[in-house]
Amino acid sequence: MPKTVILAILSILLVTAIIVQPDAAFQASLQGLTVWWNIVFPGLLPFLVLFELIAAFGLAHAFASLFQPLMSRLFKLPGEAALAIVLGWLGGYPAGAEAAASLRKRKLVTKQQGQRLLALAHMPNPLFMLVVIGAGFLHKPVMAAMIAGAVWLSALWLMFLLTLFSKQEDRPKLPPEYEQEYGQPSGMLAKAAQALSYGREQDGRSFGKALGDSVTSAVQKLMTIGGFMIFAAVLAKLAEPLLRPVPDSSAFGFLLQAFLEGHLGAYSAAAWNGTGGGAVTTAAVIAAVLAWSGLSGILQAGYFIAGTDLKLLPFLLLRSAHALHAFVFLVLLWKPVTAVLRRILPPEAVPSAAAFDAVNQGAASAWIVKANDLPALWPYSVAACAAVTLLGLALTLLLVLFRRSGRSA
Repeated sequence: MPKTVILAILSILLVTAIIVQPDAAFQASLQGLTVWWNIVFPGLLPFLVLFELIAAFGLAHAFASLFQPLMSRLFKLPGEAALAIVLGWLGGYPAGAEAAASLRKRKLVTKQQGQRLLALAHMPNPLFMLVVIGAGFLHKPVMAAMIAGAVWLSALWLMFLLTLFSKQEDRPKLPPEYEQEYGQPSGMLAKAAQALSYGREQDGRSFGKALGDSVTSAVQKLMTIGGFMIFAAVLAKLAEPLLRPVPDSSAFGFLLQAFLEGHLGAYSAAAWNGTGGGAVTTAAVIAAVLAWSGLSGILQAGYFIAGTDLKLLPFLLLRSAHALHAFVFLVLLWKPVTAVLRRILPPEAVPSAAAFDAVNQGAASAWIVKANDLPALWPYSVAACAAVTLLGLALTLLLVLFRRSGRSA
């Protein structure tokens, strides 16, 4: 009952704020829509569709069989987790959360494994980090690569620490009909080929049906994600008047943006630090914001894990820990990495620790992301998805030929 009353009061306050500041709410919603359409939609759509197709044609089962030894030794996770990690790291949040929740719903991972997988697979889109932040926000591609490295390495380090204190859990057993039909083949490729065949027979949909279902599902999920992002952008804008009496309102405004939405937070971090902070501080803060993913990204993950026994509170704590680790990793790696880069790259390509102008000062004062400020992601996203698709097709062809040769023998 108290929770319902609090939510009702907050909803009334939000509606009142929108009525009092309609222009600000409208501009904020357009900003959230711009980021969603130019970054999240092209970055996620191909990979969400690809995930559905991979699952429909049995390749997910083949991935699980091939990566089972590696995932078990490194992270104490089943082989199916490899696909969720790949899609999460390539597509960006919340693609990894959706994949982890799907595995848990199908009971392919235990609750503890799903909780760790959720934290590891929830990562920012690499194209956003390398292209948008590097070329659009910082004008330093090398600096964006260092940010991405700090985010990725800190995630692996944090997962390694969690794995050390986690118990080794048994891999969920395959259904009895699988062993009756296929038995227990010897050899990695033989097991992967039979897993591919089993997964395809279990789904049974034609390519047209699977493609239509995957596109419909992906667009529905992206609409939900867009709603979360627009809500976070509006909430951050409407809260700005509350910060005016604060002496350093610009700093609090940046923190509010970073807390609520990861993409807008990364832009505001570049704008705030770009007005006088050093390159090390700028990069470290952006890495922390991306690792945190914003309250919007966390709620998106919460939406996808609804209906499972995965909990949002441990996930939120791990996001906070990841943000702290990403900040520290960037600071620690800055000097040795830049020292190496100065030997192999031109001096102007390597960022220095001195202050620099990240974004233009007009945009920095308002922290407004415009479509012209964002490089087009569609060519990069489609190319990355096409590369993954070709690898999947090559693996499928290899396994099919291997299975046919085994039958003929």
